[in-house]
Amino acid sequence: MSEVLVVYYSRYGATAEMARHVARGVESVDGVEARLRTVPPVSATCEAVEDDIPAEGPPYATTDDLVQCAGLALGSPTRFGNMAAPMKYFLDQTGSQWLSGALAGKPAGVFTSTGTLHGGQESTLLSMMIPLLHHGMLMVGIPYTEPALTDTRTGGTPYGPSHLAGPKGDLPLSEDERGLCHVLGRRIAEITRALERRG
Repeated sequence: MSEVLVVYYSRYGATAEMARHVARGVESVDGVEARLRTVPPVSATCEAVEDDIPAEGPPYATTDDLVQCAGLALGSPTRFGNMAAPMKYFLDQTGSQWLSGALAGKPAGVFTSTGTLHGGQESTLLSMMIPLLHHGMLMVGIPYTEPALTDTRTGGTPYGPSHLAGPKGDLPLSEDERGLCHVLGRRIAEITRALERRG
């Protein structure tokens, strides 16, 4: 059974909900399962110490999860048009995996949630792609053959799924947003399977 790692950071729950829909998309492909993981918050004033296991939700991701996965989906809310600091902090710890080429050739996709429709969804997705490209990963987006990408009046980009959470972060995922999360997960899983069959 191949595993696609779905790693996310979520402050108010929207990105976590997206991650669950991406994972469902992954598991819609025979022979592939999703490993859902999160990352802990970071402190701006000192090195915060978190329990090894979060109080709720999936376990924290480790760099071993990255090495073991056959594909990756990465999700973060937008922070000033960029990924959130906890996700960047996690990725900054992957120097040895970069040096060994552990992620090279694996498919990866990204997803995000923002408070406003033009709050930096695309720039955040692109910011998450940059370190993955440095790792040699194969970026997976969403093609315009998916009708929801053209029809959506909420989130959704060819770079990856996005969600409009609203200024208070309380808007639920729209049908199109949920569907596009599912599409990304399915595409990563299908490409993972195809690469493994060729290898």
